[in-house]
Amino acid sequence: MTRHARLPAVPELLRDRPFRRYWTAQSVSLLGDEVHRIALPLAAVLLLGAGATDLGLLTAAALLPALLFSVPAGAWADRRRSRRRVMIAADLGRMAAVASVPVAYALDALTLTHLYAAAFAVGTLGALFNVCAGTVYVALLPVERYVQGSSLLNGSRALAFTARPGLGGALVQMATAPFALLLDALSYLVSALFLGRISPAEPPPAVQMKSRATTGIRWVLRTPAMRACVAAVATLNFFNFIFQALFVLYATRELGLGPGLLGVVLGAGGIGGLAGAVLAARVVARFGVGPAMTAGFAGFSVPLTLIPLADGPTPLVAGMLLAAEFASAFGVMILDISANSYFSAAIPDALRSRVLGALQTVNFGVRPLGALAGGALGGALGLRPTLWVATAGATLAVLWLLPSPVPRIRRLPGAGPAGRAAAGEPSGAA
Repeated sequence: MTRHARLPAVPELLRDRPFRRYWTAQSVSLLGDEVHRIALPLAAVLLLGAGATDLGLLTAAALLPALLFSVPAGAWADRRRSRRRVMIAADLGRMAAVASVPVAYALDALTLTHLYAAAFAVGTLGALFNVCAGTVYVALLPVERYVQGSSLLNGSRALAFTARPGLGGALVQMATAPFALLLDALSYLVSALFLGRISPAEPPPAVQMKSRATTGIRWVLRTPAMRACVAAVATLNFFNFIFQALFVLYATRELGLGPGLLGVVLGAGGIGGLAGAVLAARVVARFGVGPAMTAGFAGFSVPLTLIPLADGPTPLVAGMLLAAEFASAFGVMILDISANSYFSAAIPDALRSRVLGALQTVNFGVRPLGALAGGALGGALGLRPTLWVATAGATLAVLWLLPSPVPRIRRLPGAGPAGRAAAGEPSGAA
């Protein structure tokens, strides 16, 4: 009786063994990623005396590959017969790159150049992994389950983000920064092992002569809903990274929050993300995938206006920031889950990796531009006025969607009779 009482607590989709293995691979890898995002910079600072410029280069080394290689990686991946094997190879390569850091440290040969190279290698292989993951994902699930699957994957992302400060700090404290990276290396190995235990029926590779790298970009530009989504994402990310570049400085210098209270505020974002992941499927089912996406854009950006608005006693300021972080994280989770589900259903199999490469380029490409603009505007206008620019600009991103087909999309393409009819498929049987 007790056993039966527990069963409803397990999401139904996790009883599907192939998807469960895929989800486990992704979840373990995400948790490892959060560890190395703390351990790698700490290794640079504590062991090699890195300064602000060195840490900037280390961050750039990790982010640059997604901007440089996503489009060509997508074109290359679309010609592969098994993207799952490419993902396994990328996992093993990332394991080797991360594990090389503690090995070099043990041999007294660790340098900043080594850390830059390791970060660049992990970023490059991560870009390749990501453009392949969408193909494996859609091969595992029917269209009707894309939202539930995306909710579980994004829930893992939110949980990893929430656990990062405590877990990463504790591991670095107990094992020192370089050896904490061994756990990250093991996470990639675990991911590869679980991916090796699934065998989805992937779509055939693209024809060689039609697999030019720019095909994915051209498809996005010719598809009104996708074009609007990409423009909105680029606008949102640009202004959000103006915000991200200055938030910690603003919270500590102008609002007077200490590190502990700031950590609590940021933790509220993780909790909001988990709540959004749990409720996203209900939101999409109730309102439709397009309205959920549109609301997600607004739900991510509008709450953040509380942050430049914050003023007064510390409890009031902290409460406003907590509410902003929680609500914004909830909104971005609704956005990510509905958008990822729509992209999974709308992108043609033959173009999937190339389109994902184009989306990843836009997604990551505007981030450093936003961060640079944040620094420049913060120096010229001051912190609070720049945060008003950032939050107002991010809120306007939703305007790209309003005249597009997105707010009117109720079902995923190919899901149910209406979806099949929209996709040009027969709609005879319900």
